[in-house]
Amino acid sequence: LRMLQVKLIVTGDDFGYCPRRNQGIVDCFLAGAISNVSLLVNGSAAADAVKLARRYNIPIGLHANLSEGSPVCEVLKTNSSLLNQDGFFHGKMGFRTALSKGLLNMSEVKQELKAQVERFRELTGHLPPHMDGHQHVHVLPEVRHVFAEVLEEYGIKYTRVPIEPGLHNCDWIPPSLMDFYLGVEEDSFNTVDVFTKHGIRWPDIYIGLSTMGKNMSVSSIWSAIDSAILEVTSKAASPAHPALQSRTVTIELMVHPGYPSVPPVGGCGEGPDDFSQSWERLHELQTLIQPELQSHYKSRNIQLCSFKDL
Repeated sequence: LRMLQVKLIVTGDDFGYCPRRNQGIVDCFLAGAISNVSLLVNGSAAADAVKLARRYNIPIGLHANLSEGSPVCEVLKTNSSLLNQDGFFHGKMGFRTALSKGLLNMSEVKQELKAQVERFRELTGHLPPHMDGHQHVHVLPEVRHVFAEVLEEYGIKYTRVPIEPGLHNCDWIPPSLMDFYLGVEEDSFNTVDVFTKHGIRWPDIYIGLSTMGKNMSVSSIWSAIDSAILEVTSKAASPAHPALQSRTVTIELMVHPGYPSVPPVGGCGEGPDDFSQSWERLHELQTLIQPELQSHYKSRNIQLCSFKDL
C-alpha cells in the first residue's frame, strides 16, 4: 500500500447555498482541508460563491439541482412537471416519488440541466470540469440518461458515482437513512454502463455517505479511506487492472462543511433546510480542519487535488 499513490479530491458540496456556507467552505479550503467545490447555481449566494472561488483560486464544478428550490430556466419557472403546487422543485423524496409515478418530463429535465450549465458558465466564465447531482438525482432512472447526454454535449468529463465501499458495514446509520443510501447505491450500479457509454469518467472510489454530518470524525474518514484503498487493491489482483499498473488510485470524499444557515437567509429559493441550519455542518468543518487529518494524508502518500488534476 505504501507504494500506492492516492489522489484525493475533497469536494465541498452546496457552495452558493448561503453566505455562511460559503464562508465555511472557503475557511476549509484555506486550511487545506478541501480541494474542490460543487456549486449550486440556483443557490441564493451563488454569485458571492463564484467571487470567492475566483479570489482564492478554488477549483469549482457544478452541483446540478433538480430537487431543491427554483429552476434556473425561465420557461420552467411557471409551468413545469419539475414543480410542486407551491412552484418549487419536488424535494429530495418528492422528486423520486414523482419520477417513479412517471410524472416528470425528461425534456424539461434536460432543459433545466442545460440552463444550469449555461448559468455556471455565465457566472464563472468557463464550463464545469465536473458535474454531479444535488441529493444524488443524477443517478436516478431516466434522469441518468439525460444527465449523461448533457455532459457529453458540453464535453464535461467527470462526474460522481456514489457507490461507497463498506457502506453495508456502517451500523451507526439509522435504518431510514440506510434505506435511502442503499437506494442511491442501487441506482448508481445501474448508472455505470450509461455513463461509461457516454465516455464520462469518475474517481475509482467514492466516500461520503458514511461520514456525513454527525457521523464524521477523523477516524471515520481514515478508516473509510483505508478500507476503500484495501478493497480496490485486493480487487485489483489481476495485472490487467489499470489503477494498479499506474499505481495511482483516485478517491472523491464528499463533504458538507459550513457555518449553520440562519433563516430566512439561504437556500435555493424557499429558505434553508434543516441540515443547513444544524450544527452538523459546523461539526464537519471542525473535523476536516483537524491537523491530524492532514498529517495522515501525508503519511499515506495521499495528495489532495481537484478533477482538473486527474
